[in-house]
Amino acid sequence: MSTTSDSTDTEAEASNQDGNLDTGERNVRMLDRLKHFTWAWFTLPMSTGGIALLLSPQLQPHTFPGLNTIGKVVYIFDLVNFTTLVCVKSYRFLRWRNIFIGSLTHPTESLMAATSLSSLASIIAAIARYGIPACGPWLVVAYRVLFWIYFAVTFIYAVGQYTLLFTSPLLKIEDMTPAWDLPIFPFMLSGTIAATGSQTQPPEQAVPMLVAGLTAQGLGFIVSILMYAAYIQRSVQFGFPDPSVRPAMFIAVGPPSFTALALLGMANDWPRAYTNYFGDPIDYSFAGAGEAFSNAQQQLIGIEILRTMATMSAIFMWSLSLWLFCIAVIACLQVRRSMTFHLNWWAFVFPNTGFTIATISIGRALESQGVMWVGSIMTTGIICTWFFVAVCHVRAVWKHDILWEGKDEDMYAQVGQPKKEKSEKVRQAQKGNGDVEDVEKQD
Repeated sequence: MSTTSDSTDTEAEASNQDGNLDTGERNVRMLDRLKHFTWAWFTLPMSTGGIALLLSPQLQPHTFPGLNTIGKVVYIFDLVNFTTLVCVKSYRFLRWRNIFIGSLTHPTESLMAATSLSSLASIIAAIARYGIPACGPWLVVAYRVLFWIYFAVTFIYAVGQYTLLFTSPLLKIEDMTPAWDLPIFPFMLSGTIAATGSQTQPPEQAVPMLVAGLTAQGLGFIVSILMYAAYIQRSVQFGFPDPSVRPAMFIAVGPPSFTALALLGMANDWPRAYTNYFGDPIDYSFAGAGEAFSNAQQQLIGIEILRTMATMSAIFMWSLSLWLFCIAVIACLQVRRSMTFHLNWWAFVFPNTGFTIATISIGRALESQGVMWVGSIMTTGIICTWFFVAVCHVRAVWKHDILWEGKDEDMYAQVGQPKKEKSEKVRQAQKGNGDVEDVEKQD
């Protein structure tokens, strides 16, 4: 086992020096390469599950016959994909037994462990879209059981992972990226699960789910805001991240987007004919005859106020997502020629899926055909992006750009440097007629 690992390391060093793969390197077995099958691979089912939710006819404002079938096919593919990755991941941990604990404490790979739980969030949420309408009441019960298990597990994970993050001596502020926000992502997505499936539940079960979902969504968004402060401080002091990690800047688009769509979904699905959850009935005895409101009427008034507040808050948060999205696009376009594929390219898809769903949800709330058409166009763009990233993913595996020694998330390199130092290198390159892009790539 150690001989195989040593030979792989030697071959990788030769590849880095020569820039090409020799015959020996190409003969390295795929099973040996699975040593570098990191948690970041779960960004694939995470993105695919988001596409399945996005294609739901219940969400899309403009549908066509067969859309529901396409969504089911994507969802089944996501289930197969997730199961396959779990099997491969299990093989990695069983063959290299010392890697499991290391992957959860590694300064970069440990952050990506959250993507496995985030993948489960989209799988559970899609049950309400594709499973429950075609199955019996047993799946309604299973849905809420899965919700509460997921809620508890992801909260424990978020506390534990951030404890490791805060106590890691290797992580420095100059290495900060929005990926530091990932440990809270799974718990935050409990709000999305509640917003998607609460309408299928009895009122006495739906309300606890909605309250718990709001709690999770609120904590996730607040933690994200705190992380944004460190992220912006790092950007002001050190500039944009290196080209290899700039796609991860799109992760920052996710929290406000998912919070916006969750708030709208939970407000729209709040039970309307069960109990007045907005305080005791108000005594309108001081009003004239015929002007008092019944308990049921007060409940409906409270829900309308809730929906109005949710819509206003969603627009407020959507604007933050738009700003972060534009910053990430500009940052990636600046270094488009020097970017090589890494698994963080799937950040082009999943956070922006939430951004798209939030756009459509706001359009529905405002009854704006213009906004809903923008959401439909964004849906087409997200699907095209998924296929583009998938092709690049397969190509990267074939060309040993990933799943190879020193090229995956199980390697940690401190790459941050102050903007003054980086600018000095650029000026030196200009004086020597060097290529500025080459300097940025070396950095």
